[in-house]
Amino acid sequence: MLKSFRQMISASGSYAPELKFSLTLSIIASTIQGIVFALFFPLFSALLTSPIDTQRVWTLVALIAFLVVIEFLIRWRELEFGWIITIDAASEMRLKLGEQLRKMPLEELSRRRSGELNVILSGNVTDSLHAIGNLSSIIIKTIIVPTIVIIVTLFIDWRLAIAMLITFPLAIPIYRWQKSVVAKGTRDVAIADANTASRIIEYAQGIPVLRATQQVGKQSQRLRQAINTQRQIQTEATSLGTAPAILMSSIVEIGIVIIIALSTLFFLQGSISVAQVFALAVVATRFSEPIAVFGELTGIFNLMEAALERIEALMVIEPLPIKNPPTTLNKFDITFEDVTFAYADQNQSVLNGVSFYLPERSLTALVGSSGSGKTTITRLISRYADVQSGAVKIGGADVRCVEPAELMKHISVVFQDVYLFDDTILNNIRLAKPGATDAEVETAATAANCHEFISRLPHGYDTKVGEIGGALSGGERQRISIARAILKDAPIVLLDEPTSALDTESEVAVQAAIDKLVENKTVVVIAHRLSTVIGADKILVLEAGQIVESGAHTELLSQNGRYALIWEAQQQSRKWKIAA
Repeated sequence: MLKSFRQMISASGSYAPELKFSLTLSIIASTIQGIVFALFFPLFSALLTSPIDTQRVWTLVALIAFLVVIEFLIRWRELEFGWIITIDAASEMRLKLGEQLRKMPLEELSRRRSGELNVILSGNVTDSLHAIGNLSSIIIKTIIVPTIVIIVTLFIDWRLAIAMLITFPLAIPIYRWQKSVVAKGTRDVAIADANTASRIIEYAQGIPVLRATQQVGKQSQRLRQAINTQRQIQTEATSLGTAPAILMSSIVEIGIVIIIALSTLFFLQGSISVAQVFALAVVATRFSEPIAVFGELTGIFNLMEAALERIEALMVIEPLPIKNPPTTLNKFDITFEDVTFAYADQNQSVLNGVSFYLPERSLTALVGSSGSGKTTITRLISRYADVQSGAVKIGGADVRCVEPAELMKHISVVFQDVYLFDDTILNNIRLAKPGATDAEVETAATAANCHEFISRLPHGYDTKVGEIGGALSGGERQRISIARAILKDAPIVLLDEPTSALDTESEVAVQAAIDKLVENKTVVVIAHRLSTVIGADKILVLEAGQIVESGAHTELLSQNGRYALIWEAQQQSRKWKIAA
């Protein structure tokens, strides 16, 4: 219980003082409830007195009614206050989680599936914080009400008080067993739920591909397997928790029977009065009720704890450290000094001792086969992760000495796979510069060669692009992303061959937009088609995580090395024709 209280208060964040006040109200209300039960003893005595002491009976009834009303008002305030706290605290926690996602190393963030993050941000926050509104009151009621009843019973007959007190120790081992059994099931279910959520998102986003490959419905094996696994785990968890729950309920019922049997025996022996027997029968039932309810809520406690553990696991991930002294960027040349890097989930290095220098306002192309390290270089420039050895520098400053916001302020990224939010075109472009005017957005769109097609849309710049920009063509999405980068006007531009997947007409429009984007910028472009980078100031040829060639286009051709082979192969492929 103490652990649960600590978790609740910690999860409440800045609302912890308000939660403590709500718990205080619960203690007061539970104390009053215990006193009401205790008043049954004098009430039954007055009712069974001959002649009946009418004045005493009505006085006790009035007192009980008054206390019940007071308890109701306090409970109302407690629950109203508690639920407001949990709603606000849940919103605060989601904002904290959002901030944590923003600060997390991108390498760490990319290892988590969108379904898993969705479960944490929505379901886990709800499970953990909204439960506090009920659980805190139940925990206190379970402690306070039986304690007061036992104290009052102690004055009636110490033997009955001890009999009641024994119910607690009997319930503890059963509760511990129930909690441990249910806890494992709850955690397994949480993992299965997250996996199923990821598969559902994957299924929804991939329906066009699944339809084309006839993998929808019964043929969608990945989703079906996740759902079947989820069902199996849920069934096992429910089955495991059944026996402890029944045993806990039985212990409570046995406790009631023992108390009533003992009170009857003591009455027959003349130790207590018939009024006290009736009162004990009522009080024993009310005494055991919180314990029974508490046992039934074991699953909710475990659900809350599992949710808080998943939230905590995300919150404890440290952002990439900022080395001293922190610095700002004033120059925008790029240097790699003997950089070696391996991803966290891989043993083999992706880059091995890579060194190069890219002057400010130059265009550099990265060329090489898949897996040679091209994308990793662009990621390290934006500090996707920290290198294992060596240094990445911008303007002579190690990127590890630059605040993430300061670093990204100076970098624009346009990749082949464009992500647009389910919002208007205007807001998708303005994302790069939230304070930009409509005129500035339109100027950027014009420079990116997308103003014309936007103007033809039914709602112009207020047209919704759909999820992931699905309402637009590939070339249109690419030009929107370039407009976004133009509006940002960052001095460093990273490009991942944004024209490679486009048709000829779209490629011409996008290439023209890129030409506007890269004017007077330090540009690093990942090149798949060498014809697009003939005019690059420098071309770096990578193979197995190392730079094997470096130079301008004509210089590399004259060396008859790896670059020349790739160039010749691409030139030959342009002559291919489909035979009859």
